[in-house]
Formats: sequence, C-alpha cells, structure tokens
Amino acid sequence: MNATTVETGTEQIVTVIVTALEEVLRQELTDVTVETRLFDDLNLDSTSVLALLMTLEDALDTQVDPESLEQAHLESVGSLAAFLAESR
Repeated sequence: MNATTVETGTEQIVTVIVTALEEVLRQELTDVTVETRLFDDLNLDSTSVLALLMTLEDALDTQVDPESLEQAHLESVGSLAAFLAESR
C-alpha cells in the first residue's frame, strides 16, 4: 500500500466519520475538518463516543479494539481517521 492509497483511504474514512457524527449528534455538520476536535469543538462525551464507535464499526464493517484505542486517537477527526485506517 503506497502513500496515495493511504491518503485516499483516510479521506474516505473522514467522510464516513462526518456522516457518523451527524447521525450520533443528530445535526448536519458542514464545517467539520480533520482538525475538528471531537470533545472541544463537537462537545462529545463518553456516551456519544461509544455511539460514534459503534456507528463507525457498522459503517466500515470493522471492529475497534478498545485495548488499542487511546485518548490521543479521539482528539480530532483526523486522529480518529488515522487510527481507523491503521486498524483496517
């Protein structure tokens, strides 16, 4: 897998994350970028993070290993996308 493939995969994952966030937060998100912080900018809490992860598992047909998930992975949309891309 080359860098272009990883970038494309991450971009697709970002799109899936934004869609999942819209579903979990029940609102349209028009200004979310890879720098958008999940807790500070979108006001996620532990319950909404759990709902987000479950939605992402379904959307990406993958399993998130809670043992490998760290706080740093949940800092921003981009860090979550990178974690999910590596986990696939």
